Amino acid sequence: MVTLDNPIYKIVGEAADKLGMRAYAVGGVVRDYFLQRHCTDIDIVCLGSGIDLAKAAARSISHNIPVSVFKNFGTASFIYHYDNTEWQIEFVGARRESYSHDSRKPVVETGTLEDDQNRRDFTINAMAVGINADNFGQLLDPFNGIQDLDQGILRTPLDPDITFSDDPLRMMRAIRFASQLGFYIQDDTFQAIQRNVERIKIVSAERITTELNKIVLSPKPSVGLKLLEKSGLMKLIFPEFSQLRGVETVDGRGHKDNFFHTLEVVDHVAQQSNDLWLRWAALLHDIGKPATKRYDEKLGWTFHGHEVRGSKMVKKIFTRRRLPLDSKMHYVEKLVLLHLRPIVLSEDEVTDSAVRRLLFEAGDDIDDLMLLCEADITSKNEEKVRRYMKNFKIVRKKLVELEEKDRIRNFQPPVSGEDVMQTFGIPPCHEIGIIKEAIKEAILDGIIPNEREAAFQMMLDKGREIGLTPKEQQ
Repeated sequence: MVTLDNPIYKIVGEAADKLGMRAYAVGGVVRDYFLQRHCTDIDIVCLGSGIDLAKAAARSISHNIPVSVFKNFGTASFIYHYDNTEWQIEFVGARRESYSHDSRKPVVETGTLEDDQNRRDFTINAMAVGINADNFGQLLDPFNGIQDLDQGILRTPLDPDITFSDDPLRMMRAIRFASQLGFYIQDDTFQAIQRNVERIKIVSAERITTELNKIVLSPKPSVGLKLLEKSGLMKLIFPEFSQLRGVETVDGRGHKDNFFHTLEVVDHVAQQSNDLWLRWAALLHDIGKPATKRYDEKLGWTFHGHEVRGSKMVKKIFTRRRLPLDSKMHYVEKLVLLHLRPIVLSEDEVTDSAVRRLLFEAGDDIDDLMLLCEADITSKNEEKVRRYMKNFKIVRKKLVELEEKDRIRNFQPPVSGEDVMQTFGIPPCHEIGIIKEAIKEAILDGIIPNEREAAFQMMLDKGREIGLTPKEQQ
């Protein structure tokens, strides 16, 4: 028996009894109950109209609860407030599905609970719990999902080839669950994914990316990313990342495998932050390396400019994967572009000027950039790692000191273009840019303080240098 504490189960069960329906809690909420994971999405399957049951259950709570109805899909939902939490309650009638080869959209017919459980993606998601008065809390587990949960195994209820061919997104879901839960995909099930990878091409980019983001957000993203590569899905959905894999050797000199290095970096970031876009920056930080790889007889393997190339690749990748082309994309572009800067700083003498420039270019993202750079140190040489981390502490200390002293983060030069035009009596022109750039460089180099009086004097000096005369002297 399953203990159903949330009052919504009895509310829906009583509504179902009045309508003469059988109703069950199914899928993720049952799985997460046994995994002791918090779940606020409750799926209800009934033998009858899910829309009618949703309306009846909502009315029994309050006449003011809005019910969202999707007639084309035979589904309905409403929000239920309990224990200071919003619970999304979804209703659908039990159904049987059949698919054509070129579409994920099934032909849907009314079915039995058994039909509904048969069409589920994995055994751990095919469990149901009765909520009618005569079977309240009774578990129905036809595929031994409980046993698979206990053993940490993912497998399909029916033939995995049919399951994945019918709905190819389930291949991504299998890998996502393996990554989120730390489960093992049963051999027959994983081999079926490998046989059906081409079917992923009929799935929309948005649906694939939703699953990919959940993999990236999982506790240890490398688990899912390795499975995507091993299955063959990575080459189809994210070819640039797949191209990072491999080691080339010339004259006995090889480079590190940038695929597995990147997985380490993403895992390091995941230990420190749940921010999706910082994790994407880690995922893409070396994405420009395959395009910039060169062999030099003196230097060995080089990847000069890979940060610039990688930053330029971000928009193309975001566009194809239907990721947002807004400030989130620009954030990732910036971190990919700058990810080497703190490392270079930590190798050299840490000058105030270099730190000011880093603060100026990174702005409010400086802390995330430093976290990414620290995660990027994956050397197996413990002494080398200690040296880098020690130097990073020096860089961080300098960042704090100079920010307090010079207020460089997101700084705007104390003299504006309008000041230049008014002082010299000139219209908008190229000379204004020359003066403003000189003031910015002088502040970043520490030649003058980030103050208006010093900046104004430099404006006068630079203006005279390039042949401008203040209005009062004209």
